[in-house]
This record gives sequence, C-alpha cells and structure tokens, in this order.
Amino acid sequence: MARRIRAATVEDFLLARGHEFSEFEGGDWDPGVRVAQAGRRMVTVFWDGPGEADQLKAIEAELRVGGFHVVATQQDRGGRRRLEVTLP
Repeated sequence: MARRIRAATVEDFLLARGHEFSEFEGGDWDPGVRVAQAGRRMVTVFWDGPGEADQLKAIEAELRVGGFHVVATQQDRGGRRRLEVTLP
C-alpha cells in the first residue's frame, strides 16, 4: 500500500529541478507544471501548455529517478493527460 504523500513534497522536488509552475492569468493557464492533491496517498501532476505528452514523459522520468511511483493516465474520451504520483 502506498504511503502518505503531500503535493508540497512533489512541488518542492520539481522546483529543485528547475520546473516552472503554471499560473491562472487572464482567463487561461500559463505554460508549466501544476500539482494537485488527489487524496492522502496520491498527487496528480498536470502540464499546462504545448507539448503536454512530451513534457509529462520527461517529468515522469525525473520523478521515478527521485524514488516516486508514477502512473501516466489520461482522462476519459481524450481528456487531459496526467501523472498519478505515490510513494511506494
């Protein structure tokens, strides 16, 4: 069973590796990473902006090297791609 994880843990990890986070400005999201708590044992990572698939693939590799368990998923009917991040 996965251990507890906080979105702040994943955010700090990605910030330390130079990733920029998206912000909601002018009615739209700026390009960058967005991290959301998805329960006590899972965090979801999104990429806002162009190159979503490639950016998430690179972030997935970094998170795996950092010791996180990562599952790449996509919302139903061709929706947003995301990474589901847990601690083993």
